Amino acid sequence: MLKNLTGKTAFVTGGAHGIGRGIVEALRLAGARTAFCDINTELGEATARAAGADFYPADVADADALCNALEAACERFGDIDILVNNAGISEFSPLAETSLEQFDRILAVNLRPVFVTAQWMAARRNTPEGRTRYGRIINIASTRWLQSEPGSEGYAASKGGIVSLTHALALSFSDYNVTVNCISPGWIDNGNFGSISEQDRRQHPSGRVGRPADIARACLFLADPKNDFINGQNLVVDGGMTKKMIYCE
Repeated sequence: MLKNLTGKTAFVTGGAHGIGRGIVEALRLAGARTAFCDINTELGEATARAAGADFYPADVADADALCNALEAACERFGDIDILVNNAGISEFSPLAETSLEQFDRILAVNLRPVFVTAQWMAARRNTPEGRTRYGRIINIASTRWLQSEPGSEGYAASKGGIVSLTHALALSFSDYNVTVNCISPGWIDNGNFGSISEQDRRQHPSGRVGRPADIARACLFLADPKNDFINGQNLVVDGGMTKKMIYCE
């Protein structure tokens, strides 16, 4: 799939580091003109220099700031063909101690921007010519959409919402040449492999924890112009962990 996205334009939310940076780098290597936003200006500028991408500082919880970043990228590149909704936060706390403001903030960062960017694309493409243009929306969810630990209510709700919103959006975009899919990563290490034990690795059927590049390659697969028959799906990339039966010993 190398260079199969030449001539396409991509926009990634939360692209400054971790999985987001891996996606930005992969899209650039595949030939896509790539822009991204992030709240971390220092890391965003570093990623932009390293990847050859355009960076727009923005807090995705601010819908106006997010749409302004999308519009700025359009002014530079003409249009956005591929939207990757990657931005997210994880804040775990005991249920009795979790504030409503904390819960709302997680949804505002993780879930609401998926709707905001999709609505923006639908409005922009809502012309006879626009409805025929190639387009891809790829949302980053999590295996926590169906598995949880105590104190993860906000995160689980946001990721479950992304999976459900993905198939709803796929139907809403059925009159457009736009597919909508999501990816649910499992344990992805963002650079701390030194702290991962052999037991951590062995518990995965694949024999290791994930890397950002694993998710980036899945994005390239879904973005491939030939893969237009994959739509409304949730692709789990977790080394097989969600298929493993686990009992306490």
